Amino acid sequence: MALRINDTAPDFTADTTDGEISFHDWVGDGYAVLFSHPKDFTPVCTTELGVMAGMEQEFAKRNTKILGISVDPVEDHLKWKADIQKYSGNSVDYPMIGDPDMKVAKLYDMLPAEASGDPSVRTPADNQTVRSVFVVGPDKKVKLSLTYPMTTGRNFDEILRAIDSIQMTATHKVATPANWKQGDDVIVTGAVSDEEAQEKFGGFEKVLPYLRKTKQPV
Repeated sequence: MALRINDTAPDFTADTTDGEISFHDWVGDGYAVLFSHPKDFTPVCTTELGVMAGMEQEFAKRNTKILGISVDPVEDHLKWKADIQKYSGNSVDYPMIGDPDMKVAKLYDMLPAEASGDPSVRTPADNQTVRSVFVVGPDKKVKLSLTYPMTTGRNFDEILRAIDSIQMTATHKVATPANWKQGDDVIVTGAVSDEEAQEKFGGFEKVLPYLRKTKQPV
């Protein structure tokens, strides 16, 4: 069954380019982005891993770790890192999971349980559903999941934007409207009365009977 928002992210132990990790322990008390790739040495994924390497500090500012995964052994990942740095100019310092037995890919429903075969002869098309992004919170719950087609590079600025929203709305009784970005007005949730909204936010605009906007909480 596919993972849904607020499901517990499955725990696992796996070998990575930084050594063995236990996922829930590795996430710790922060957030994590787990993003997957169908095959090492593929063009779109090479660009993505390079972009993420360049954005690692932006994620760190949000107390968010990055974890890559591909259905290939760690030895291949270590070789691939040189290509990624050559293309992007960014060193891949975050860990990358080696998943040649497809255990994690199946655990996260990116591949069917019956998927099998030597990863060295499996093609990107065989693994094309391994193109997912999961944002996991400190409570180890899935906060966001996205899956992209092989030919569409992922927009990691959008992942950052979503994390900003997820973290803010976890601590304030607000939601974010379409295309929201840091500093924009937010929406007062339906669970907050007009009186409480006035007290909490110092005022609001009632755009519609069911839509109240206010300044982003600090």
